[in-house]
Amino acid sequence: MIVLKTSRELAAMRNAGRIAATARKLAGEAVEVGVSTWEIDRIVRQYIEKMGATPSFLGYDGFPASACISLNNEVIHGIPSKSRKLKEGDIVSIDIGAFYEGFHGDCAWTFPCGKISEDAQRLLDATKESMFKGIEAAKVGNRVGDIGSAVQTYVEARNYSVVREFVGHGVGAKLHEEPSVPNYGTPSRGVRLLPGMTIAIEPMVNIGKCGVKVLPDGWTTVTTDGSLSAHFENSIAITADGPVILTVPE
Repeated sequence: MIVLKTSRELAAMRNAGRIAATARKLAGEAVEVGVSTWEIDRIVRQYIEKMGATPSFLGYDGFPASACISLNNEVIHGIPSKSRKLKEGDIVSIDIGAFYEGFHGDCAWTFPCGKISEDAQRLLDATKESMFKGIEAAKVGNRVGDIGSAVQTYVEARNYSVVREFVGHGVGAKLHEEPSVPNYGTPSRGVRLLPGMTIAIEPMVNIGKCGVKVLPDGWTTVTTDGSLSAHFENSIAITADGPVILTVPE
């Protein structure tokens, strides 16, 4: 069931989104050579809890951390570790959720560690822009397929591939709500977008082929061909005046 939010609920979601997005910003500022992914996770958890919120991911289906931190060919759901230290040239995808006043904010960004390759930078730029193309398509009267098509068209025009096993989603009182929001699709197909819908648009884009696999830890998802992958995400509200990004940092 798709839950349409009231203006009061959207205001609460904006607060949750602000906390998640500010934690994301702080995490990005911590991305430096020699820093462990555990330390970045600690910064995320400390800030979210300081704000009176709860990390959405901590304990979710047994996930052991507050942030998913995925490096290079890891697509999503990387588990932070004290022994995992960042190196020059890494690309670092950080996915964060915050639960506050009954609602979740969910967002992700891929950050460069030091100087990265031109190929990696182009991937980051294209993935980020594809997210904004998807957001632009999230208008009242359009359909979920219009969002996916906008992302897919932009990505594939640059000879990258869109991950298909994992998709965006509704977000609200639950971290994952209806509808599913794939990063591929056919225009004018799928669920119609209505005012009050809140969704997370999150392209996961590979330099190589679209195939992914989950490692034995049950969480970390990597590209099957070992190619680099990037991930960007914002939670948004569908409104009569156009899409509104809810995950905006302080």
